[in-house]
Amino acid sequence: MTARDPDQPHRTASPLELFFDLVFVVSVAISSQNLHHLESEGHIVSGVGPYLMVFFAIWWAWMNFTWFATSFDTDDWLYRVTTIVQMGGALVLAAGAATAMIDGEFTLVVLGYVVMRLAMVTQWLRAGISSPGHRATALRYAGGIAGLQMLWVAWWLAIPDAWQPIGFLILALVEVIIPLWAERRVATPSHPHHVTERYGLFTLILLGESILASANAIIDAIHHSEEIAPLLTIAVTGLILAAGMWWVYFARPQHERLTTFRGSFVFGYVHYMIFAAAGAFSAGIEVAIDHDTNQADLDAAVAAATTTVPVALFILGIWFLALRDRLPAWANAAVVILAVGLAVSALGPLSLVVAAVIMITIVVVLEVTREHTGA
Repeated sequence: MTARDPDQPHRTASPLELFFDLVFVVSVAISSQNLHHLESEGHIVSGVGPYLMVFFAIWWAWMNFTWFATSFDTDDWLYRVTTIVQMGGALVLAAGAATAMIDGEFTLVVLGYVVMRLAMVTQWLRAGISSPGHRATALRYAGGIAGLQMLWVAWWLAIPDAWQPIGFLILALVEVIIPLWAERRVATPSHPHHVTERYGLFTLILLGESILASANAIIDAIHHSEEIAPLLTIAVTGLILAAGMWWVYFARPQHERLTTFRGSFVFGYVHYMIFAAAGAFSAGIEVAIDHDTNQADLDAAVAAATTTVPVALFILGIWFLALRDRLPAWANAAVVILAVGLAVSALGPLSLVVAAVIMITIVVVLEVTREHTGA
């Protein structure tokens, strides 16, 4: 297991990586479903908090594997088996998402997370043995991850419920610091085009969840003829918003962000907000359906905000990563103002229609500046 060439031509996502993504998106889908149920019942704050906690576990395990794979993927039998073990951990985590988010019982989430992370430890140990030039870095990763898993188990077993959120934030902070510490002297090689492709593909899968939500709106419209107009409006605006998110995400190349150590970490970490927002967006569409079929105990503005706020955060995240350095000043201001306007459109009438119009306007801004940026 030696380091891969970061300049390897025509490198693309492997079938194993695609399989890995499909397994992980099951965890995301289940988390989004539970967020939808909590939001529809009026538990906005108590729903979003646990969702972000569970999503962190999914995202962080996915991200660590993605960056390890771009550096050391051997695609031999041992690498494949270890990766499949990580997939098993993701499924255990998915099975525990509901009890974690609804009841605060994190047993299966912690168990699944520890399985995924310990599998990652074995990958790093193997890299450390096989790649002398990156041995110190690999051993830092292995030691840091292994030690932290003991703290996660202690958090689960010993921390009182009232202190669990604070304990979680502390341990999550340590998790994101480990790569900075491990790579401070010798960085592992990464293939910019390969990494951005992996992130792009995962984004597509997440947006697919929102397409399913739009399809559910059409299905509900068929069975609730008295609510057919509002439900079809949700379906159409949901599709426009999802298509706009896709358009914004892929509006400009992102691989240039990965040419520096700092840029790579910013790219990876900001995607937590982007991915979590995409998952919450699909939940928001489902909440809108519940509201219009009188199945949600929510004010209209709050119900709309479960859709518009995640979309706005998604746009702002991509703007920060890939757009702000490639747009003229007026376009930067326009995108930010429009994104904020999209979020607060929940406060007015026909909120999803207004949000869809704003999204179309953002796409137009990006398209008319495409020639200017040379993208």
